[in-house]
Amino acid sequence: MSQSAPPPQPPQSGPVGANPYAQQAQAPYPPQPGLGATGPMAPAAPAPVRGNPALGLLAAVVAAVVAAGLYGLIIGATKHEIGYAAVGVGFVVGLAAGKAGGRNAVLPVASVVLALVSVYFGQLVGEAMIGAKALGVNFTDVFFGHFGLVQDAWKADADPLTFLFFGIAGFAAFSAAKKAAR
Repeated sequence: MSQSAPPPQPPQSGPVGANPYAQQAQAPYPPQPGLGATGPMAPAAPAPVRGNPALGLLAAVVAAVVAAGLYGLIIGATKHEIGYAAVGVGFVVGLAAGKAGGRNAVLPVASVVLALVSVYFGQLVGEAMIGAKALGVNFTDVFFGHFGLVQDAWKADADPLTFLFFGIAGFAAFSAAKKAAR
């Protein structure tokens, strides 16, 4: 009987006695614990988030307008300034700026300014609502037609607590913008 030559074998890369036909794919580095697949089929890591201050400012302006309206409605309905509402105004404005704009040194400062303007206009809306109810006229007539009278009424009603609410809203806006950008 004649013997035939054994078939050609691929080069052995494993230990002696290992199956020479089994091909093992080995990564150039060991897998990290807690991470999924590695290699060319692994999902790509998300791109780092870059700050967009223009988008942050736009979001803060929209939040300031909406918050001013809601704050004014609360004041008009209750006929009182509510400190938690002023904190909410500042928080919402800062949160919108930080989330939409990311880390930018301008956004917390802009949030403070927008929160102060928002609280002021919210208080004016509240004054106009109270005046419109007292006079039995339309809110828009009072707010837009007699804006100077609304400001005079605000000045007459302003007390130290009013300005404390401004400070609280500004602090809340600054803090929220810084924390939301993390």
